[in-house]
Amino acid sequence: MSAKPEQYDVIRRPVITEKATMASENGAVVFEVSMDSTKPEIKAAVENVFGVKVKAVNTTITKGKAKRFRGRPGVRSDVKKAYVTLEDGNTIDVSTGL
Repeated sequence: MSAKPEQYDVIRRPVITEKATMASENGAVVFEVSMDSTKPEIKAAVENVFGVKVKAVNTTITKGKAKRFRGRPGVRSDVKKAYVTLEDGNTIDVSTGL
């Protein structure tokens, strides 16, 4: 199975934080995904792009905070994250690029 170009639009980038690192110890990988993507689309994209088997996909939407940029008020954009749990024996090394 080769990855379709639109599947690269679903997965934006891996999330590398303390919480994401703790999730990776339990066989989960965290990705920032497009806001309009669905769980089946995310599952298909991860399986085709990385060549792994996905057990489950959990998503969360983080609302953008009001922040100040150079003294002017602004709003960070909303972010959708996908916690992708992999089947046993499958791994994704997010430290390397696609």
